[in-house]
Amino acid sequence: MRGMLVWLAMIGVVWTLPAAEPQPAVDRPQNIILMGWDGCHRDHVKALLKEDKLPNLKKLIEEGAMVDIDVTSGATDTKAGWTQILTGYRPEVTGVYNNGRFRDVPAGYSLFERLKLQFGTNTFAAVAVIGKKSHCGEINPPFRRPYEPAKDDAEAAAPERDEMKQPGAKKDLNRGRVVEENGQKFMVFEGSPYYTMHKICDEWLFGLTQDSKVGDKAVEMLEKHKGKPFFFFVHCAEVDHSGHRFGEPSREYNDAILSGDAQLGRLVEKLKALDLYARTRIYVTADHGFDVGEKNHSYAPYVFLATNDKKVMREGTRADVAPTILDRFGLDLSRINPPLDGESLLAPATKPVDKAPATKPGGDRKKNKKNKGRN
Repeated sequence: MRGMLVWLAMIGVVWTLPAAEPQPAVDRPQNIILMGWDGCHRDHVKALLKEDKLPNLKKLIEEGAMVDIDVTSGATDTKAGWTQILTGYRPEVTGVYNNGRFRDVPAGYSLFERLKLQFGTNTFAAVAVIGKKSHCGEINPPFRRPYEPAKDDAEAAAPERDEMKQPGAKKDLNRGRVVEENGQKFMVFEGSPYYTMHKICDEWLFGLTQDSKVGDKAVEMLEKHKGKPFFFFVHCAEVDHSGHRFGEPSREYNDAILSGDAQLGRLVEKLKALDLYARTRIYVTADHGFDVGEKNHSYAPYVFLATNDKKVMREGTRADVAPTILDRFGLDLSRINPPLDGESLLAPATKPVDKAPATKPGGDRKKNKKNKGRN
């Protein structure tokens, strides 16, 4: 606890909220891995499972469960998605609404920080291994400086080659906004969503791009941190990249899902070799799906949660993933402040479970009906 308070003081945050007290250790896992298949549409997953093309995910589900997850708050994009999954909050709480409207998540709100606070900064490992270069994992700090028109205007207008090499792609990071105070203009940037949360982690690796490299590094980190209880976030990016390049119905999109399954198999194999699998729960999910027949995900709210955890008992929303993980580690969710927007999937819902509407409110109804597609 002292180490956590020192860390919070160093980043200029006063946080006096009590830690959630653990529940009795009844069938509590020692470790949890949250695995992300970025941009993975659940109907593709279900179709590939029926064709027996996802053997590792199938084995995981046979040991536990697979449930539908809908996106009912925040955009169906990467920043909004992974921020909600890693915190359990709506965008009104985190300030992360979409890839273009975001800020550094307030200190203490992420799974990494809550688990470190609960179990000890030196006795519990928190690790992130992330495939994307931007929108998930980048750690650009907040800043405030005098506005420089020549520099700032040119930078805002310049194209940038992104990680998917899409022609004419604009900068994917919000580099700030101009504010005026007492006749003087300033450029203000509120930081990447992951800037503060990454500081508490033992390892924070991003920009690996290829799923095989993510798998390599995740296996390496399991070996390195095998001596402590841990929480790992392992993020595969190739499904999303393939969807943007080749489209949702493409062979490449399906092959990228197979790639994610292969990396899942590597994690399971390593856990078994380290004699950790029996004490580890794995949750595989996605931040958003993909527009049916398209190369984007303007409204793609249909994802999934697959796990070896038999206690997962119901479908839910994207905001329910973080509470499920915290609950599985034994934290008392009722003591978390501000209260989480999601609820644990390990217990019956205490309120109606939201479902994503067939069409995006205020959007193109014809196109959104198509996106509903096979769901």
